[in-house]
Amino acid sequence: MTDPMLGLISLLVAVVGVLTGFPMAFVFIFVALLFGFMAIGQQVFNLLTYQFFALMTNVELTAVPLFLFMGYVLEQSGLMDRMFKALQMILGGIKGSLYVIVLATATLFAAATGIVGASVTVLGVMAAPMLIRSNYDTRLSAGSIAAGGTLGILIPPSIMLIVMGPLVGVPVSTLFAAAVIPGLLLAVVYIIYTIIRCHFNPALGPALKYDGPHLSALAKTRELIVGIIPITIVIMATLGLIIGGITTPTDAAATGAFASLVLTALFGRLKWKPLKTAVFRTLETSAFIMFLIGAANFFGAVFARMGSGRLITETLTALQVSPTVMLLLMLFMIFVLGGPLEWIPIVLVVVPILLPVAQDLGFDMLWFCILIAVTLQTSWLTPPLALSSYFLKGVVPQWSMKDIYLGMVQFVALQILVVFLLINFPILVHWLPQVTGLLD
Repeated sequence: MTDPMLGLISLLVAVVGVLTGFPMAFVFIFVALLFGFMAIGQQVFNLLTYQFFALMTNVELTAVPLFLFMGYVLEQSGLMDRMFKALQMILGGIKGSLYVIVLATATLFAAATGIVGASVTVLGVMAAPMLIRSNYDTRLSAGSIAAGGTLGILIPPSIMLIVMGPLVGVPVSTLFAAAVIPGLLLAVVYIIYTIIRCHFNPALGPALKYDGPHLSALAKTRELIVGIIPITIVIMATLGLIIGGITTPTDAAATGAFASLVLTALFGRLKWKPLKTAVFRTLETSAFIMFLIGAANFFGAVFARMGSGRLITETLTALQVSPTVMLLLMLFMIFVLGGPLEWIPIVLVVVPILLPVAQDLGFDMLWFCILIAVTLQTSWLTPPLALSSYFLKGVVPQWSMKDIYLGMVQFVALQILVVFLLINFPILVHWLPQVTGLLD
């Protein structure tokens, strides 16, 4: 058997191993060692050492634990809850207002954290009880929370984009700038959809009566500003510095982490127990992500060394189809794999396989990367393996998985619509990097 065919079998074995429930990192390491030793002998052990050492010396990945810490501090501080209540006070009289509030909060939280699990969990804890008490539709409520929470995988500071940048040779700051418009476009499409649904069927999201003390318009505006300012400062301390070309993503991550600590302290929310929780969760998540990146890198290196990637590239490029059809095929492959697999092995193993095909077809790498990111976000919402559904079910156990699934499917259709918009209008990806001078 040839080495390229052996590599394809190793990929199949790795996918089966992951689907059976074994820890993903150990599956990649074991399969790569086994099949790599069969193909290249003892050199596979040198490759293992090199890949993990290269990971530990990658300065750009330092941003990962810093952004995670920033997100977990904000999650534990309760500042998101204050912002949520301020938005409720302003928008409560609109039909479907809670959907708008959930999605607006999710967008700001995504820009402040970049963590999907944390976003869905926090939104579920904050919004679900209020949605239930207000007799909002269960399915549309579940879909709004799950879809809004997944914006964290796309809207900067996205951990996925930090990992993807060095791999595809595109600066992380440019990826961040390119992801802003598609991320905001998704949020706007979600909001418009829920408003239209509630306009034609008010029972899905009735207007809420404000039962608190009477406040003037000026007082309500003040509450809104005070509620949003903390998150806005954190966003400016990270995304603003990166897109403005003032700092690198790593420096901005450190600034954002420091800003979240200072703001939490100024609002009297910096206490030992929540801080300890944030630190431990940062350590756990960072260790998981880094170890998985190292394992996926090693598997990808062995896979490439056996020539399997080149075989797939030659096979795909030999297909007599148009570049658009080939693009749709590649995105569909990523969409399907995004169900059972985490984004890390897809970005580190599958994307390098598809990258030469995209380059041979003359695709713009920045545009191609954002299309991959949006497609991966879609897979978070697609049953039956949609990860967002499990996060949501964990904090809202009274909602059935059937209702959660049916709620998310509505937003998958909206995601697919946005993917087609990005395919047909690349300017949506390129405009902000061009304006900020990050794209030559």
